Amino acid sequence: MTTVHRVDYSGEGLTEAGLAPTPWQQARRWVDEADERAETGDDVPEPRALSVATVDASGAPNVRTVLMRFFDERGPGFVTSRDSTKGVELANEPRVAATLVWPAMFRAVRFRGVVEEVAGEEVHAYWASRPWGSRISAWASRQSRPATGREQLEADFDRYAAQFPDHGSPDDVPVPDFWGGYRVRCREVEFWAGRRNRLHDRLAFTAVGAGGGAAAQDVDVYPSLDDPAAWTVLRRQP
Repeated sequence: MTTVHRVDYSGEGLTEAGLAPTPWQQARRWVDEADERAETGDDVPEPRALSVATVDASGAPNVRTVLMRFFDERGPGFVTSRDSTKGVELANEPRVAATLVWPAMFRAVRFRGVVEEVAGEEVHAYWASRPWGSRISAWASRQSRPATGREQLEADFDRYAAQFPDHGSPDDVPVPDFWGGYRVRCREVEFWAGRRNRLHDRLAFTAVGAGGGAAAQDVDVYPSLDDPAAWTVLRRQP
């Protein structure tokens, strides 16, 4: 018989009284604390690892983990090839779900909404911050397509490395025309905090319109995450 490993979560939980007034402020607080935990310990190695769920043309789900590269009151964002599986699926169906999970902290944040493409100037600013090798890899990888082997990947990397040599400038490697960023514009943000005896806390912000001026059923409204009037809070059973 397989032994089941069980952990009784010892998180501090999350109460309505301790909840920030907006989903942005609460998410910002938790992300900052996860970043700090990553700098001071080894149990949160990638605090901005973001699982992104899409659906394919048949409606079958896909989920993968990326790194959250943009994060402000408009929502979390990431970069990828537009020709990748997720890029193709998002072009066909922009509705998306994404999750930040910090198991060692007994916390998770769930985002649900639609994606929009990140503006060119933001993408270029982020691209310039990437190490030279990461920029070369973006050119070398035809993301999600079959590869004949590791040798092919390394040969393609070497080819682009020769084409765009490293001179220590952010302009050494141009942004590929097939590469860009996506931001999740949310209508729901849920905060999960693990507690003992599986009696976890789940507090969810749901959009009620931009500044309260639109009906809750208006699915085209994706308000700022930092507008208190645009959100209502609901506690869900664990």
